[in-house]
Amino acid sequence: MVIPAVAYGLLALTIPESPRYLIAKHRVAEAREILSGLLGPTNIDAKITRIQESMEREQEPSWQDLKVPATGKIATIVWVGLALSVFQQFVGINVIFYYSNILWEAVGFTEDQSFVITVISATINILTTLIAIATIDRIGRKPLLIIGSAGMTITLGTMSLIFGTATVVDGTPDLSTAVLGSASADVALVAANLFVVAFGTSWGPVVWVLLGEMFPNRMRAAALSLAAGAQWVANWVITVSFPTLKDIGLGLAYGLYAAFALLSFFLVLRFTEETKGRQLEDMHA
Repeated sequence: MVIPAVAYGLLALTIPESPRYLIAKHRVAEAREILSGLLGPTNIDAKITRIQESMEREQEPSWQDLKVPATGKIATIVWVGLALSVFQQFVGINVIFYYSNILWEAVGFTEDQSFVITVISATINILTTLIAIATIDRIGRKPLLIIGSAGMTITLGTMSLIFGTATVVDGTPDLSTAVLGSASADVALVAANLFVVAFGTSWGPVVWVLLGEMFPNRMRAAALSLAAGAQWVANWVITVSFPTLKDIGLGLAYGLYAAFALLSFFLVLRFTEETKGRQLEDMHA
């Protein structure tokens, strides 16, 4: 584990500093150099002026930036960011990763089979994330999230139906007694991995991209920090609650995750704005 940690640390040193941060600190010459490398030398001064105007302020950045100055209320965009973060975890993706071996052993697979399934799921997640990276600027953030929510709802609903209709014998669901009979175990396995596909091509990477793009410069630091914190709290809630839900019934657990996936569909459809092709200076609360 030390090797990737050291590699990550060394590679992080190569990341250029945020031009907006440099401009906020009045290090304009450094910001101009980085922007020129990213965007080319054309219209750099105009770009810097736009950034300066969007970040112009009399007070130091604070949590008060999350409020709309005219009303004093938390900006709607902040609530949307929080909801995106929470739903990313409430669909239960980390249950698949954290409890994969225990989960598949609990429904009748051997320890070796469960380990293989876990490795396959992790590999699928990595490969589908690469697909998201390759398509996000062509398809857009919002369409990917909508497609992902629909896919997660269907696959989680399928798993809930199978596990919920299986007879429990000595604490272990007998999937051969589920609604699809002898095919239930195979369908559940396929559905679980298709769920990972749906998540990996959408909500896994895209939410982080959106959080980095959706907030106006004035509140961006505070809003992004709050959203990231909410995501880890939601991760913790899902992680500690699954063992209890599993004991009650896997059908209930996956039913809840499917319900959150369905709610995430409407969250994106109704409240989330597309950020593809837009500059941070174009974003408004």
